[in-house]
Amino acid sequence: MTKAPSQIVPDSQAHGLMARLPGPARDLASMARFDRPIGWQLLFWPGAWAIALSGNGLAHWPMLLWFLIGSIAMRGAGCVWNDMVDRDLDRKVARTASRPLASGAVSMKLAAFWVLALCLVGLVVLVQLRWQAQLVALASLALVAAYPFMKRITWWPQVWLGLVFSWAALVGWVEMTGALSLPGVLLYAGAICWVIGYDSIYAVQDREDDALVGIKSSARAMGAHVRAGVTGFYVVALALWAGAIWLARPAPLALVALLPVAAHLLWQVATLKEADGMDPLIKFRSNRFAGVLMFAACVVVGAS
Repeated sequence: MTKAPSQIVPDSQAHGLMARLPGPARDLASMARFDRPIGWQLLFWPGAWAIALSGNGLAHWPMLLWFLIGSIAMRGAGCVWNDMVDRDLDRKVARTASRPLASGAVSMKLAAFWVLALCLVGLVVLVQLRWQAQLVALASLALVAAYPFMKRITWWPQVWLGLVFSWAALVGWVEMTGALSLPGVLLYAGAICWVIGYDSIYAVQDREDDALVGIKSSARAMGAHVRAGVTGFYVVALALWAGAIWLARPAPLALVALLPVAAHLLWQVATLKEADGMDPLIKFRSNRFAGVLMFAACVVVGAS
């Protein structure tokens, strides 16, 4: 039996195979956000950029594949942990009230076992890395564990999400080069600004509900200036990425590779309709293409 439309979380893509899973399996898959692939795609891209920019990225396709598997597993584990921490708040927000933990469809004990299983997959990926990259990857766990609490502490939980969702750039850079250097740091810093920008767009959907239950977000903090704020973060992201590319290949022509992703980010903010319930979600999801365009730029520069 598939979920009725009213039971599917609004930002879900629970169609096809997901909709045909048995109820318990579908609930676990939903907790790990397997029905929302945009999350693991956005987690994957910074690592892929680092692998590509640090050398011939396409030649390292096995490592790209490991990073992809790790992104799916660890994003899933992070989402389950987030739901465990936020289950009481989720019940008060229309978009999240039907999540399995918030609705009571899944127990906390089962959720804990599911987190462990997903982390074991992440461990398999971890042992594929050189020891320096393993240490960098493990250092992210404290950030991941603390993230669900940030919306209670700061008006800018998106900054913390940026630290977490961009971390693969550091891991990928160290894995490819054996050490952390300035281009990798700039790539990471730019990714943080990118994450703050696109997650601020995503947070526009929940501003009214968030205000009612006291959840803080950058969208609420920026108020009527979301478009200008997101534009600023995207501009800084592009500047930092330009610095990383310049250090990797100091040639003006190399910077041209950034033009497609710059045009895409400009399109997002220029056409954003904050009052339209679906448009912020559409613009948020379009960042999967921004990731592809940035990857293409890193492949071209890294291989040249």
